[in-house]
Amino acid sequence: SCSSPRLTSTSFTTLDGTILTNIAYVSQFKLSCDGEPADIPLYAEVGGKPLSVVKSKETNEYVVSWLEETKKAPRGNFEIKVYDDEGYAAVRKAQRNGEDTSAVQTVGVVVLYHPGAYTGPWINSELAAVIVAFGVLYYAVTTKTKLEA
Repeated sequence: SCSSPRLTSTSFTTLDGTILTNIAYVSQFKLSCDGEPADIPLYAEVGGKPLSVVKSKETNEYVVSWLEETKKAPRGNFEIKVYDDEGYAAVRKAQRNGEDTSAVQTVGVVVLYHPGAYTGPWINSELAAVIVAFGVLYYAVTTKTKLEA
C-alpha cells in the first residue's frame, strides 16, 4: 500500500497514421509514496479496459501502453487509472458483480493527450496530377479549336 501517492508522467503517441495500421499510446510515470520512490506492482485501466504496467529497472519508471486501429483511434485526453494490488482486486470484483468501479480508490490518474494522427492529404498526389493533366488537355484543345476557327 502507498500513502500520499504522487505520479509524474510523460506520454507519447503515434502521430503519423499514413503508413501505420495502429496508433501506439505510451505513458511513462514515476510513483512516489511519502516522497520516496515506490517499488510496488501496479495495474492500469483505460476506458474499462485492463492494461499491464511494467517497471523499468534502469529508470525506475512504470510504463503502460496499448494500441488502437488507426481508423478507430480517438483523439483527446485518456484517463489512465492506476491501481495497486488491493485496488485492482476491488475493480475486478466490482466488474464481476456488475457494480460501478468509480468508487474504487486509485493510486492516481495519469492523463495522456493524443492530438490525432495525420492520415495524409485529402487528395493524394496521383489524383491531383490527373486533374491537372485533364485541365491542361482541356485548355490545349479549346485553344487549338479557337485558333483553327
